[in-house]
Amino acid sequence: MREQTCSIARSLEVLGERWTFLVLREAVSGTTRFADFRATLGVASDVLSDRLATLVDAGVLEKRPYREPGSRARDGYHLTDAGRELAVVLGALQQWGDAHRPYAPGPTVLRRSADGRPLHVAFVDDEGTEVPLEEVRFVRTATYPR
Repeated sequence: MREQTCSIARSLEVLGERWTFLVLREAVSGTTRFADFRATLGVASDVLSDRLATLVDAGVLEKRPYREPGSRARDGYHLTDAGRELAVVLGALQQWGDAHRPYAPGPTVLRRSADGRPLHVAFVDDEGTEVPLEEVRFVRTATYPR
């Protein structure tokens, strides 16, 4: 298979499944154990195994062995730097969902851990200035199929 020239298409090769984002949501919240992912998400074991393997192969998660007393060794799944950077993508999805697919009791809010101040995801230029969406454009630097 030919490598995708579009970075969005390449990202979707790893992230393009619904369960992948839900696994990442839990990983960003601190979940590391297979049984905990499964219990929280209610996902079938084979689907979860596949999603975790994809994320490990792509360098988003890494396996780390652990052993609870009296139990066999197991692997925990921990975010890599690449995985932690996906918090921005998850935050953007959450922000969009709150605005366009609202939950009746009210939105979820991204907050700064140090002081609890609300946050939002935005485009920021190289000087640190937030750029309004109407001023953002995606520019192709390589030719790729539409």
